[in-house]
Amino acid sequence: MIEVAIPLVALIIAPLIVRGHLITSLAYVLSCILIALKLTSRGYIHLLSFPSPVGDFYLFSDGISNIFGFTIALISSMVALYSYPYMKHRFEEMGLGEGEFRKYWFLYNLYAYSMLLLVYSANLLLLYVFLEISLVSSFLLIYYYGYGNRRWVALLYFVWTHVAGVLTLIGFIIVGLKNQTLLMPYIKVIPMVAWILIFLGMVIKLPGLGFHIWLPYAHAEAPTPVSALLSPLTVGLAGYILLRIYEIDPSFVIKFRDQIFLYGFLTSFVAGLIVFKQRDFKRLLAYSTVSQMGYMLMALCLGTYGMFGLVIQYVSHAFGKSILFMSAGALIMAYHLRDIEKMGGLHEQVPEIANASLLGFMNLSGIVTIGLLGEFFILRGVVEFYGIGRVAMMVIVAFIISGLYSFYTMKRIYYGKPKDYPSKRIALSVKIPLYVIGLISIITLFTAKYIVDALMEVFA
Repeated sequence: MIEVAIPLVALIIAPLIVRGHLITSLAYVLSCILIALKLTSRGYIHLLSFPSPVGDFYLFSDGISNIFGFTIALISSMVALYSYPYMKHRFEEMGLGEGEFRKYWFLYNLYAYSMLLLVYSANLLLLYVFLEISLVSSFLLIYYYGYGNRRWVALLYFVWTHVAGVLTLIGFIIVGLKNQTLLMPYIKVIPMVAWILIFLGMVIKLPGLGFHIWLPYAHAEAPTPVSALLSPLTVGLAGYILLRIYEIDPSFVIKFRDQIFLYGFLTSFVAGLIVFKQRDFKRLLAYSTVSQMGYMLMALCLGTYGMFGLVIQYVSHAFGKSILFMSAGALIMAYHLRDIEKMGGLHEQVPEIANASLLGFMNLSGIVTIGLLGEFFILRGVVEFYGIGRVAMMVIVAFIISGLYSFYTMKRIYYGKPKDYPSKRIALSVKIPLYVIGLISIITLFTAKYIVDALMEVFA
């Protein structure tokens, strides 16, 4: 599993140099390519042994972890490339020198690498350790480099995500005591109380409706490269954890299928409507994330087709939202703009960013990108469990709302009467990541057989 080891080189070396974006991006590109070449492969690496009820620490790979790992590696590589011009701009605003990059690259690589290791962890305690590392490193990135009242926002983020983490940890401990191991292949049953605690923790982390109050603050006030990891990658890992628990013992989901599905729909529907009322571009994207996470909750209830939909929804949301947050950051760099009311007609001034944003919104809407396949599997699962009727129409309405707010936002920002802003030259290191991710989001739709085959290996 050399693909998991390569980014460790970046974690060690990148903090030693100011232009650490090059080695970071290269490391994750290589990791991404190696994962893609063996998407269906399985493998294990033994790390440490512990007595019962902890069990051995392993890293393992299968179709699910490889698809999540591919997505994390790709987005981390592109955001690293984008980070250098953006954070240079941010450090100038804060009165910091380029030497600050050394601390930034350490925290960035620690954050990205912990997420990658999380999806390859075969032991629930090891998974929790990497979850905690990702939360602490992202908290520090917001605390040091965020906008507005960044320290308060960072603490808000820290408290909410650690409430989620503690609930999940207690659930894991109960699982370990019941099964005398936390090694996932040897766990036979998830006690109902443990399921409830893990589910509640992950719904806070996603977040679902009602628990979402921390997310718009964190995503809007984080430095944009962190937002481009936090929204596309981190929140959706709650869906990964729920999927792994479901894979072991689906009893909780089977028992409360209708209630979870309805909650997922309401999360998607209500948050989708709230998107229309937002003026801050990054805050708008944050509420869109809540809406998209509702898809994952619905998918969790829909059997094998739903599991396919959950995984592919993670990928499509990661592609779309990373493009969109980086596009928002490009507007901040060019015009110091976040207020949508002050935008309009910006396609005339920055057509490259406008076109990239279109690719991002196409992912969220499921139009000619991998997002189309995710929506198909979710809808296919709905038909299998609920038939062609009211429930299917509810899901279609949620999909339509995503499309409506996507293109309404495009109209508000990039079309209409142009405002009196000068044209700006956008650096290649800002544009290239947007279009690489956008192109791959289209290619993966037409090469989806490999993704489906990888998932079939797991769910067959």
